[in-house]
Amino acid sequence: MNTFKLYRMVLLLVTGVSLSCTDLDEQLRSELEQGVANVNAADLLIGAYTALNTPYQQEQRWVLEEISTDAAMAPTRGGDWDDNGIHRAIHQHTWNADNSYMNNTFNNLLTAQFQASNVLRNNPTPQQAAEARFIRALTVYDVLNLWGVVPYREDLDDFRIPPITLQATEAIDFIISELNEIMNDLPNSGAAYVANQNAAKVLLMKLYLNRGVFLDRQNPTFDPADMNHVITLADQITASGRYTISAPGKYFDNFAPNNHTASTENIFTLYNEFGVRGGGVDRTWNTIAHYNMTPGGWNGWCTLSDFYDLFDEEDERLGIYYEYPADTMANPGKRRNVGFFIGQQYNLSNDQPLMARNPSSQPLSFTREVTIRTSGNTLETAGIRVLKYAFDYSVPSGQRNNDWVVFRYADVLLMKAEAILRGGTGTSDQALALVNGIRANRGVAALSALTLDELIDERGRELYWEGWRRQDLIRFGKFLEPWQEKPADPGPHTLVYPIPSQQLAVNPNLEQNPGY
Repeated sequence: MNTFKLYRMVLLLVTGVSLSCTDLDEQLRSELEQGVANVNAADLLIGAYTALNTPYQQEQRWVLEEISTDAAMAPTRGGDWDDNGIHRAIHQHTWNADNSYMNNTFNNLLTAQFQASNVLRNNPTPQQAAEARFIRALTVYDVLNLWGVVPYREDLDDFRIPPITLQATEAIDFIISELNEIMNDLPNSGAAYVANQNAAKVLLMKLYLNRGVFLDRQNPTFDPADMNHVITLADQITASGRYTISAPGKYFDNFAPNNHTASTENIFTLYNEFGVRGGGVDRTWNTIAHYNMTPGGWNGWCTLSDFYDLFDEEDERLGIYYEYPADTMANPGKRRNVGFFIGQQYNLSNDQPLMARNPSSQPLSFTREVTIRTSGNTLETAGIRVLKYAFDYSVPSGQRNNDWVVFRYADVLLMKAEAILRGGTGTSDQALALVNGIRANRGVAALSALTLDELIDERGRELYWEGWRRQDLIRFGKFLEPWQEKPADPGPHTLVYPIPSQQLAVNPNLEQNPGY
């Protein structure tokens, strides 16, 4: 819609990008404000949902949450994927306040915050207002998680007034208050791509589980009362009867082109539909696929062998041949088409082995071995590739139909198990049963006991590349440790990202995080 371009223009005034200029064009301002006022709440709400696509769909927020961990890396491949070292810096925790991923993520989360707030100025229905406030609470949570403080604009009428800065306690209190106030106005049934009561409960679960982390990331505490909130909310979601763990062989239903109907787990998603609207879910393929795969990709991102080795070979989540309606490949060899791609790759139409591009005599065989800078014969083949969203072959080009998963039921059960282990009401046997119930449907043997170390590994296996790994590693005290292609962090300042330099320059209410 044309209003989306309008929002992007308004953002320059909202986040302060233009505040350094004192001679703002008042005529332009008047036209912008009049244009926004003339858009109805329903259109504005769609714009607020749409604004989440860029940071979420394997782009900005996703990069900060996954490439910074042991689960994902974007190696420089000769002259490709260098981009002035921004990807390497994120994986190795050597970033600074000028990293473009951080500035773009910061900007786009605040874009969604503004668009959600703007819905409230345009006579929304109670449900529309509740959905908008949920989106706003989600963005406040994301910024708090990534940066530790949150710019928040109270005055949408005078853009010369910079946003206030919510400290951690203020942001936490704001999110809890917002979600509790809107709960009864959110729908308790319907499509997962509409903000709903269970989505609000999942967000509250994440907040209570991480509250002690957000208040002291280096030495977090876990209040039993917070853990009991997590458990109570999980039980309420279960009692709704809307969700079950995917049946054996159906894990990838949660991420398929028809996941809006096939999934039994998805609680909140971002809408993607060819010819209608959506985000760049096709990046999940493009960023990992080799040029000679079908379709060709950008030959980029991968996982690390230590992370791959967390899985048992029979684990469905590691990858399978997955049959789904939008798969038009003949795949006569029933080759793996989702999950982790390792070893020789094949043309899925005729089962012929694929070759690299340069040299073309080299088999296209993805290797366990990968360095953060690759060259020579390893340039195109280094690194195990990961595809969680089955490619939508039914669409000739453009928008794919896989809805992007934000919250799903397996995460709810894993958070409940963790809350029990961290002092909430329940027994270790109950926590173990929750985890083993998931594992049984993924085709792997039951664990005999459950420790926090085993639980962080299970969260990695279940939720890989869904945008939660950094947060999990911080909560479990492992984010500063060394792993493949990353030494131990020199200090704890990397537990939050630096406030982007461009934001500091235009918002006097922001201060740089310590250590940067």
